[in-house]
Amino acid sequence: MYQAPGQTEATPSAKGSVIPCPEWANRRASEQATRAAQARQTSGRRRFVDPTTCERDYSQAELEFMLAMNEYKHKSGRMFPTWSEVLEVLRNLGYEKIPAASAAD
Repeated sequence: MYQAPGQTEATPSAKGSVIPCPEWANRRASEQATRAAQARQTSGRRRFVDPTTCERDYSQAELEFMLAMNEYKHKSGRMFPTWSEVLEVLRNLGYEKIPAASAAD
């Protein structure tokens, strides 16, 4: 592994986590990021509903779909599901395509 002059490697701790070397750690930035994350969690500014969709009353079906997608994203660990995965969530909710009436009718 390349090591810049004057830098020391990170050392593994007894518990298996890596302790960053002091020259790479920016304690002030880490503390600021931690405070910001805690403030976001306690503030309520960040909502489940995407702010770009406007504040409005959602129908029961819309809420059910949004909750199902959110649950899928948490379980799968994928922030941006593919269209196939969205279709899978819809099918699991019970949605299915109704066959088109034939032209002979």
